[in-house]
Amino acid sequence: MPIVRNVSRAVSRLLQNPGCGCGIPVIPARCIGVSPRQVASDASFRLVSFSNSDHPRVLITGGLGQLGVGLAKLLRKRFGKNNVILSDIRKPADDVFYSGPFIYADILDYKNLREIVVNNRITWLFHYSALLSVVGEANVPLARAVNITGLHSVLDIAAEHNLRLFVPSTIGAFGPTSPRNPTPDLCIQRPRTIYGVSKVHAELMGEYYHYRYGLDFRCLRYPGIISADSQPGGGTTDYAVQIFHDAIKTGKFQCYLKPDTRLPMMYIDDCLKATLEVMEAPAEALSMRTYNISAMSFTPEELVQEVQKHVPELQVTYKVDEVRQAIADSWPMNFDDRNARRDWGWKHDYDLPELVTTMFSFLGSDSRIAQVN
Repeated sequence: MPIVRNVSRAVSRLLQNPGCGCGIPVIPARCIGVSPRQVASDASFRLVSFSNSDHPRVLITGGLGQLGVGLAKLLRKRFGKNNVILSDIRKPADDVFYSGPFIYADILDYKNLREIVVNNRITWLFHYSALLSVVGEANVPLARAVNITGLHSVLDIAAEHNLRLFVPSTIGAFGPTSPRNPTPDLCIQRPRTIYGVSKVHAELMGEYYHYRYGLDFRCLRYPGIISADSQPGGGTTDYAVQIFHDAIKTGKFQCYLKPDTRLPMMYIDDCLKATLEVMEAPAEALSMRTYNISAMSFTPEELVQEVQKHVPELQVTYKVDEVRQAIADSWPMNFDDRNARRDWGWKHDYDLPELVTTMFSFLGSDSRIAQVN
């Protein structure tokens, strides 16, 4: 099994410096041998519903990425601290470890993951373990193992134990032949990255398991997610986070995308809210298994103009990275999310001005902005 040994060494390296693709969490998973499983075709499945007095028992895989910790905080507030278990293969920071239940969970260790679900009576599973666009292109065997083999483990366990399963998708699930402005829920996809291919695979497998076995599978296609809590990792949309750090620290920012590159974006609070809302939506309200969600769409030039309202002396240059530019040019410019707004009442809170003001507030730039003003 030379690929598995190479993958294991690659995981060790990535754990030291995990990259980031389009603002969604980057959670490497250790690659080990996994024996095939099959879901019994005659098994009986049902959709799970919950009352306020019967909260779900939640497991979050890949929980130390950009979204996992924030999602755990939101869910613990909603369902109670001990009902939400955060998991990863990395050592958590002290504040994360002591904020609520945390366990080690390797998504490719099928037996261990199954034991976690059974022993903790899990009813909802949020599957965030994935390698994203830039990192995935640098190590395709690793991305294939984590994003596809890991997904199969989760699907089988979720179907066997009647879980409500959430798997995030992304703008990266579309390709250069997709309609870009706007991009509807249902259209040709054909991505050209292993990350995008694995996300299309996840969408279709989740839909198949829903119709074949009755699995309560739910999925959102996230735009670029912007958060003050996480450091930019060099991914395709991470310029929209890097600009705030550079504006505060140096007053100079170099953008690796062309100034007119338009991409859909979202502040992390809206992303987490949408995730909880779609999971709480009545099953009968959902007309599809995978939804686009959107909040705003902007170019680097438009973001710079808004940032300079707070830091007028910010100096901006452009040095295009051909790899990331090619990826961005194959992604949607705007998401059509009318189905999410119609079916389960999705509505965003943050537009571009609110996003910029909030980012500066969280990053502690008030004193710098006051001096400029």
